Amino acid sequence: MLISKAGVVAGDRLLCLQTRKTGNVAVSRPMTEMVHGVAPVGSGEPILPRWWRTIDKWSMSCVLMLFGIGLLLGLASSPPLAERNGFSAFHYVERQAVFGALALITMFVITLMTPKTVRRLAVLGFAISFVGLALLPVFGTDFGKGAVRWYSLGFGSVQPSEFLKPGFIVLVGWMIAASNEVAGPPGKTYSFGLALVIVALLALQPDFGQACLILFSWGVMYFVGGAPFLILAAIAGLTVLGGAFAYQHSEHFARRIDGFLSAEVDPTTQLGYAANAIREGGFFGVGVGEGTVKWSLPDAHTDFIIAVAAEEYGLILVLVIIFLYATIVLRSLFRLMRERDPFIRLAGTGLACTFAMQAMINMSVAVRLLPAKGMTLPFVSYGGSSLVAGGIMIGMLLALTRTRPQGEIRDYLVRSGR
Repeated sequence: MLISKAGVVAGDRLLCLQTRKTGNVAVSRPMTEMVHGVAPVGSGEPILPRWWRTIDKWSMSCVLMLFGIGLLLGLASSPPLAERNGFSAFHYVERQAVFGALALITMFVITLMTPKTVRRLAVLGFAISFVGLALLPVFGTDFGKGAVRWYSLGFGSVQPSEFLKPGFIVLVGWMIAASNEVAGPPGKTYSFGLALVIVALLALQPDFGQACLILFSWGVMYFVGGAPFLILAAIAGLTVLGGAFAYQHSEHFARRIDGFLSAEVDPTTQLGYAANAIREGGFFGVGVGEGTVKWSLPDAHTDFIIAVAAEEYGLILVLVIIFLYATIVLRSLFRLMRERDPFIRLAGTGLACTFAMQAMINMSVAVRLLPAKGMTLPFVSYGGSSLVAGGIMIGMLLALTRTRPQGEIRDYLVRSGR
């Protein structure tokens, strides 16, 4: 069928005239463009202003404040350790500032990414970290702590399990979301098998704290993805049986459980020092620089840094830290409730809940609500792997919770009659 040039022009003007407003000027979109195709028209908004408009500024501010508190507590807790190891007084604080800057830069870069790019980054990061985790028994070191968790690089160390968590969570969120599609793969089964393999590798180190976090993150996403309660109960029962088996066959695990269940706390242990420091701190603390627990605890700047905060600054600072964590997690979950994409909801929920659980475990150990786990307080404790991996995790969470041009999930449910 032949169409004359005049006919095309007439069609452009009379049949398919579409307009979009740019300022006060109406721009037409003729039929020839619709037929032959044109490049997509961008929003025209620069990437940084768009990022600033869509990011959760409150959560990002809370992360920055947590990092600032970590530096403040590092100034109080790390000089005794630096002195014992023959370094300058602020050696560990300087390293924490460097690693923290790298973590914040990494977080910022990831927040600029789209969910699809975040997913690709997570899969790549998970693959690399998984290989690193599997090779730990061959090339790893324990630094005299009884658990082979790190690679020694000479100038520092790397803990693969810290970087594995964000990649695993996003990958599992993708797999479970895909399993809910029509003719989708059995993503729930595959993801559970993958979680069990990772837990087995972590138990070999041994690192039961990270293993619990992996199972917890998988369970949260499985629950949000619509898991039956009986299956979750069965998995919880298997976890208890696994703990009993570990107690019988792991001296490291049994020693920590026995210390936790003991009626009396040995005052010369880390738990004893931490409990005493928290009691001494009271409501307002003993004063900046006046605390003594940092001279007794070998991990005062890492696993038990909350004890330093409680002793020198009192319950006030501890409540501020808890409030900052709660703000990040709750705001993220509320934003995810409005999200329509199942993958974003699942992965974002897993990231937020795992971040909250790690903080809760660290603080619970210090007050003897849980056995010692050897787990850092995100963005507050000293540790290069912990800081950078935390930046990756929160960067992914902030990227997934950015405001997007979509209808809210409740609008979709109302229209579909659900």
